[in-house]
Amino acid sequence: MNRATVARPKNLLKTLKYLIKYLNKHAILLIIISLLVLVPSIATIYGTFKIKEVVNFAMSNDFEGIKRTVLNVGILYSFGIISIFTYMRLLAYFAQKVTYDLRRDLFEKLQDLPISYIDNHSFGNIMSNFTNDMDSLTDGLNNAFATLIQYLAEIVGMLIAIFILSWQLSLIVIAFYSLMFVYIIYSSKKSKKYYNSQQKMLGKLNGFADEVIRGEKTVKVFCHEKNVINTFNELSDELANSSRSAMKYALSMVPMVMFLSYVNYGIVTVIGGIMVINGVITSLGSLSAYLIFVRQTALPINRFTGQANLLLNSLASAERIFDLLNEENEFDNGKYELVNIKYINDKIEVSDSITGLYAFKYEDDIIPLKGDFRFVDVSFSYVEKKQVLNNISFYAKPGQKIAFVGSTGAGKTTIVSLINRFYDIKEGKILFDGIDIKDIKKDHLRKAISNVLQDTHLFMGTIEDNIKFGNLDATHEDVVNACRLARADLFIDMLPKGYDTMLTMDGLNLSQGQRQLLAIARAAISNPPILVLDEATSSIDTYTEHLIQEGMDALMKNRTVFVIAHRLSTVMNSDAIIVLENGKIIERGCHDELIDKKGRYYMLYTGSEELS
Repeated sequence: MNRATVARPKNLLKTLKYLIKYLNKHAILLIIISLLVLVPSIATIYGTFKIKEVVNFAMSNDFEGIKRTVLNVGILYSFGIISIFTYMRLLAYFAQKVTYDLRRDLFEKLQDLPISYIDNHSFGNIMSNFTNDMDSLTDGLNNAFATLIQYLAEIVGMLIAIFILSWQLSLIVIAFYSLMFVYIIYSSKKSKKYYNSQQKMLGKLNGFADEVIRGEKTVKVFCHEKNVINTFNELSDELANSSRSAMKYALSMVPMVMFLSYVNYGIVTVIGGIMVINGVITSLGSLSAYLIFVRQTALPINRFTGQANLLLNSLASAERIFDLLNEENEFDNGKYELVNIKYINDKIEVSDSITGLYAFKYEDDIIPLKGDFRFVDVSFSYVEKKQVLNNISFYAKPGQKIAFVGSTGAGKTTIVSLINRFYDIKEGKILFDGIDIKDIKKDHLRKAISNVLQDTHLFMGTIEDNIKFGNLDATHEDVVNACRLARADLFIDMLPKGYDTMLTMDGLNLSQGQRQLLAIARAAISNPPILVLDEATSSIDTYTEHLIQEGMDALMKNRTVFVIAHRLSTVMNSDAIIVLENGKIIERGCHDELIDKKGRYYMLYTGSEELS
């Protein structure tokens, strides 16, 4: 029995309730499988019960009776074999259908979760739901579900049969079976407390391994191979200790059940023989069948225990999947939607086609999108009592370029998150053309904003596919124009397959600067009214930065733009530069105004202080 066979769900009934909802989607198939599973159980019980007749016929030299009984049992066994072949194929299909539904719903759920959930949970733990947990659930449905039904039916059927053969001996058997189940319950309770620790350690270990593998270059650059190996070994030791503690009691179940069954068999054999001699049991055939039932009953109990462990582990995995499915979706009480508009005789009308003009619409209220963005007395914290932004107020008029500078942790990237409503504020207001952004549907707000984030993420696929991620309706010509605007065409045209070049995960077959250029092109193709550049040129050398500046200026034309950059040279031409420190605005003005003030920005620009 391995580690995976002994995990337990925290709330078994609740987990079963959710799982049954998915099983019920294929109820007819489930009923057919359950009925087919019963056939081999019935055949086993019937065949054993008929041993009584075979022995009695043998003692009376009735060979015709023996042949007739064996033929009947053989026919029923044949149906049992056909049933097993059929239900195993159906069960595999059934398990795939259930896990297909779950995997689909799980992925859809991830798209509905708030960014805060992704930020607060490791990649390893989230992926574990799609890999380890889903595999475990599939394994349980394939291997444990049907066999549990079969073994349970055999146990119940055999108990009925032994009571029919001898109720006196059956009282002894029931006493020993009660002891077996008492020990099973005892060992389960003793081992349960270790399972949660085991699963947490597994997620921690997987998360650490994933981070190290993704950052292998960084590990080698700083020569930390031994350090990460030591850390991995420490985590592995903790996992191994948790696993050993968890299995200590679980692995004792089968040996204890076998021990009790052997003692039970010995006692029943001796007492049964005495009862035959004294005429309490009328025939040797009855005792023979009875003793075989007693031995056979121990086997399904043992197997039932093992399969129950497998099923409980699968339910523990299902519970973690359902926990994720039951997480609260990203809250959105917005009502305004982004629409295309056109002007007919100076009157605004909603357009079904792309016009390049936008408005926010709610019922009959249509507010043309101009790009006026304002923070009004905004305070924000990710966790209680630790303010990241303190009473921030600033404005960006339509078409203005607003830059944010400041030390790491000053709150620059937090402002970007709030503009996109990745997080909602509790104090103050954020207004978009006079509308509180809480009143704008999140997906419609984000359609009005295009982002080039500090962490560039590209998907596996062609360069053109990645550019079109900003606008799925874009044509190849649109892709080319966007890349020209971002100056990405300069390196794309040099690639053997050009725009059809396949990218690996995160575009690791390109340089960091090239990936950044594609991210800028992806933003350009969406043709956004609002543009957010979060360290957009952080990974681009000075020469490349100069090449794209003209394109960036064209991209930012007639748009409200928010820029975050460590290179002050990229923000000098901004309409307003906002200097942040410890979540507060300490300076605001254009480049010349801030230089004249000789404050924090002046010290940063002249090099007397550096951005950390």
